[in-house]
Amino acid sequence: MKAIRDPDCLLAQGLDAIRAQFRVPAGFPPQVEAAAAQAARKPLSDHADRTAMPFVTLDPASATDLDQAFALEPAGGDWLLHYAIADIDWFVADGDPVDQEAWARGETLYLPDGKAALYPRALSESAASLLPDGPRSAVVFTSRIDANGKAVLERVERAVIRSRAKLGYEAVRPEELPAGFGEVARRLAEADNARGATRVDPPEQEVERDSSGHFTLRLRPMAWAERHNAALSLATNLAVADALHRAGTGLFRVMERPSREAEGRLRHTAEAFGLAWPQEASLAQFERLLDPADPRAAAFMLAVRRAGNGASYVPYQPGVIPWHAAMAATYCHMTAPLRRLADRYVIRAALAVANGQEVPGSAASAFQRLGPVMDRAQARSGQVERAVVDLAEAAILTGREGEQFEAVVTDQGESGARFQLCELPVVARTTAHRVQPGDRIRVRLESADPTRREVRFARQA
Repeated sequence: MKAIRDPDCLLAQGLDAIRAQFRVPAGFPPQVEAAAAQAARKPLSDHADRTAMPFVTLDPASATDLDQAFALEPAGGDWLLHYAIADIDWFVADGDPVDQEAWARGETLYLPDGKAALYPRALSESAASLLPDGPRSAVVFTSRIDANGKAVLERVERAVIRSRAKLGYEAVRPEELPAGFGEVARRLAEADNARGATRVDPPEQEVERDSSGHFTLRLRPMAWAERHNAALSLATNLAVADALHRAGTGLFRVMERPSREAEGRLRHTAEAFGLAWPQEASLAQFERLLDPADPRAAAFMLAVRRAGNGASYVPYQPGVIPWHAAMAATYCHMTAPLRRLADRYVIRAALAVANGQEVPGSAASAFQRLGPVMDRAQARSGQVERAVVDLAEAAILTGREGEQFEAVVTDQGESGARFQLCELPVVARTTAHRVQPGDRIRVRLESADPTRREVRFARQA
């Protein structure tokens, strides 16, 4: 949920209530701001000079907390992907006020009308951000991408870079991007398919008020440049995860496949949207047939994300292969250190491993403590997102009380049946019993209350 257009401020109170309920920070304590301002003045030293490399960033046009920049270089039949990551670790010392606050937060929290950042703006949107207005400290990961899309980490170094351009997903033209961008993305996509990855890139939900005064839901699929850029990030994460696991260290993301029951509910959801899911096709195979530009497919992709078991963080364990089912690979997070605390330590370990050095004890110790910290932060982020979705769904349905909707039952529990509306990507419950998953029913909207973030339906005969 990225944007709510609310000219009459009807939802502002609801968003404020969400912030209060989940204790979303409104800013930073003065001592943290002061420490960040001082850290931002730290001079760059012991850095390789890579300012001649043609790095560019590719993000939402309005973004100023830029974690990543990239450059591509042909190498025979392969490509070298140089992925520069914002070097927040250069500025933040273990145990200082900025570090302590980051451990308390875990990750940046996003709401439709703003965010609660992990680090103060003096760092996250200035000194540590890879903006194109001067030299920046970065950790540059160089991976070799072969003809089959396999990414192998070759080099990691702390360097000074200078971004050539701040490109935006929404308006970037192919000719503005480095040569090979499309070819590398194609190779990486083929590698995803060969592994059997089940990657879900659901559209962003946007709620806006139409000319009749009603709130409507819009689904914005990822732009082509956004998908390609995500592939570069994923390739770097996979290459680093492999290198760390071979070295016997690291912090990994693990996730199980959706349960058989969850996949069964998704089949009913697909039916609700009129999507033909062949009985013999797996979820991964079916997803590759979907067009995110189709609103029905887009809504289904959102349902897949909600149906997942959720990913968690685990440190390296001897004899255990950490597995992320959606990626069909061993996987870690390290490309968004301005927004996720754990990435900072994964980068610290990767920098040591790639240069034949011992992993700092601070990173090894952090890996043992970060799992619960990040899981709590992720849980709160999910709660905030769910609350915002509930608020948006209630806003969308406001004024439509008394209307009837077609729906498909997705599962049955003690509190009644959960169903998916066929017309809108809204999931709700009714007290109806004696129904089975897959049954098509009609429901009547009894109430929609954005203040309470609640909607109530009754089944119609």
